Amino acid sequence: MTKLIAFLLLGICSSIVSQAQITIDECVAKAIDNYPAIKKYELLDATLDIDLSDINKSWLPRIGIYGQASVQNIVPSFPKMLTNVLDQMGQSVKGIGKFQYKAGVDVSQTIWDGGVSRARRELARNQEEVSQSMLDVELYSVRQRVESTYFAILLTEEQIEQSIVARNLLEKNLDKLKSMLRNGVAMQCDVDMMEAQLLTSNQNITQARSAVDGYRKVLEIFIGESLDGKTLARPLAEIPATGESARPELKLFEQRLAANQSALRVTDTSLMPRIGLFAQAYYGYPGFDYFKSMMNRDLSFNIMAGIKVSWSIDALYTRKNNSRRSSVNARDIIADRELFLFNTDMQATSQSEAIAGLRSLIKDDGKIISLRQNVRKAAESQLENGIIDTTALLSKISDENIARLNATLHEIQLLHEIYNLKYTLNK
Repeated sequence: MTKLIAFLLLGICSSIVSQAQITIDECVAKAIDNYPAIKKYELLDATLDIDLSDINKSWLPRIGIYGQASVQNIVPSFPKMLTNVLDQMGQSVKGIGKFQYKAGVDVSQTIWDGGVSRARRELARNQEEVSQSMLDVELYSVRQRVESTYFAILLTEEQIEQSIVARNLLEKNLDKLKSMLRNGVAMQCDVDMMEAQLLTSNQNITQARSAVDGYRKVLEIFIGESLDGKTLARPLAEIPATGESARPELKLFEQRLAANQSALRVTDTSLMPRIGLFAQAYYGYPGFDYFKSMMNRDLSFNIMAGIKVSWSIDALYTRKNNSRRSSVNARDIIADRELFLFNTDMQATSQSEAIAGLRSLIKDDGKIISLRQNVRKAAESQLENGIIDTTALLSKISDENIARLNATLHEIQLLHEIYNLKYTLNK
């Protein structure tokens, strides 16, 4: 029963600790979800739906309603000889009236547009993918900003802890000096020197805590929630395996190339003929039967329908330049991609070398701290025996503190460099 209670208590404590901690991956995920630009994804999808809907509607029938009234100075008429003959037969021929008027409707329906709508749909999708890839790149940069802030907090908090250790040493030695002063084996200036160093240490700790508060507020803005009562877990990072970069910028280059090719295809479709149906219907004067309209001025209903083939060669004039422009754009995108890969490779190489260098430094940090600690302890003993003065002891305490700070700095820098390499390669 006792073991069961202990197990439950251990589980509760572990749950509390886990809830009070937040990891770097959680911060990155929360920051991306909270970033205002994330809302643009929905807007891009909505814009694509609108564009595709407009393109698809190009296949709907085109209907135009019109009313028209006109006057002409010359109209079709019978030859005068024929008019005289008809007059003799009792047939009065007025001819086409110079005043004409009608109201009607024109209808056209595309049967084949030469592939224009298909090319435009492809271009719209590619352009939307380019916009999404640009947004991916923008959101990816948030990762580095969050990680840099996260490691700044870790480093400063570690420095505070080491500074507190040094402050405790100063307090302990200050108490010894005060005791020695009371016993007449130390001078007031020694106590003052130690106390001044203690006050300086407190100032440094206060300043560092203020910096941590600032960093944490920045991180809170990124992730969109409070960090009160939460500690930042130190990540366990492994060097990513070398290989091809998986950065979102590379996808952006591919989408730009695809969009460039789609734009050329839209231009090519302008060289193709168009085929469509048409119909025209109107009520007015004159009608399609001109002979009847010459005999009388009555309004009539008229309708005409057929098939129409149109082919404009205007695009031939600019086809060569459009092709050259597309080729130049493609080469420009490829050059940008090669430059990006070159810079990424150089950056990854530099970061890998920095990681190797920091690992080499960390191997000796523990030994340096141990040696500095031994020297400081010996100096404390020598001060009690009057062999050295307070200045010498403060120097030894400072050396030990610097050694501890360097060890902490190297550990955090190593983690940060590993995460920078992971960011560079998107691993």
